[in-house]
Amino acid sequence: MNIQAPKTLTAEEKSSAPPRPTREEAEAAVRTLLLWAGDDPDREGLVDTPARVVRAYEEFFAGYATDPVEMLARSFEETDGYDEMVVLRDIRLESHCEHHMVPIIGRAHVAYLPNGRVVGISKLARVVEAYAKRLQIQEKLTAQIANTIDSVLKPKGVAVVIEAAHQCMTTRGIHKPGVSMVTSRMLGEFRTNDATRREFLSMISGSRGVLEG
Repeated sequence: MNIQAPKTLTAEEKSSAPPRPTREEAEAAVRTLLLWAGDDPDREGLVDTPARVVRAYEEFFAGYATDPVEMLARSFEETDGYDEMVVLRDIRLESHCEHHMVPIIGRAHVAYLPNGRVVGISKLARVVEAYAKRLQIQEKLTAQIANTIDSVLKPKGVAVVIEAAHQCMTTRGIHKPGVSMVTSRMLGEFRTNDATRREFLSMISGSRGVLEG
């Protein structure tokens, strides 16, 4: 299977993108939403809400300002020949649905089979966070994490499993709390070798469920 590296915007594409609004414009947009909801943005409890929301958005969507590829750039060869599976499980995941802009809360499990080099485990968690801190759908998020690790580290295989609850489904629309969604992306030996895939799945089978907090 030919896996392409995540697309990086060219300078021309970046220049053609809509200009980013100013902080003042963003706060004005929040005021408009408060008015549309039927409340008074000038009352005491809401007067500072636009500024708070903008600050919160800077945190929620910090992934747009980070480069996941760069996070994996530094790897290490001094492994004494270690070539077994590396698994990081139960990575807390907080994202936002791109359709309704409400939270997606869950856990990610990431594994790879080294091919001569390893990377600091915190970098794997940072890659998960870099993509999660963007407007997302879970399927794309799962693929982005796996594809980036595969394209940068060039391991023998990569596996990513995400289990998450979507508030666009639990707090609105069909209103079905307690439901979680599971997605997976298996590359290399995790896709072609049944034993390798089973070993990974058994290693994460005892993980805490998304609904356990």
